[in-house]
Amino acid sequence: MVLIVLLVVSYELLVQRPMERVLAERRARTSGAVEQAHAAIAAAEARTAEYEERLRKARAEILAVREQRLKQWGAERDQALAGARAATVEKVKVAKGEIEQSVAIAQLQIDGTSAELSDQILRAVMPPGTQPEAAK
Repeated sequence: MVLIVLLVVSYELLVQRPMERVLAERRARTSGAVEQAHAAIAAAEARTAEYEERLRKARAEILAVREQRLKQWGAERDQALAGARAATVEKVKVAKGEIEQSVAIAQLQIDGTSAELSDQILRAVMPPGTQPEAAK
């Protein structure tokens, strides 16, 4: 029986305690490594969130610049169209004025030549010796 007690005590001193110490140390290292891994994952997730936020801001800024340029181009286009319309209206006014002037000149020419032509027709139709009333 003494031998068994001596064997149990020596087993506990020589095998079990060093083994428990090694296992506790392994457990501590594993726990530390797991905690470090969790911390690294959390840091990576934080960086990812930060990068995503920066990306969202950059996209929003790009969209704002794009909208501003589209508005500017629209305003420039509207201004160019307004200038072209004004120039066209002015050309139409000038052309109408020229047409009206041509019509007035043509009317004067028609009026002048119609009286002369009517006199010629009367002279040609009437017998020689009679004079038209307009000529008297």
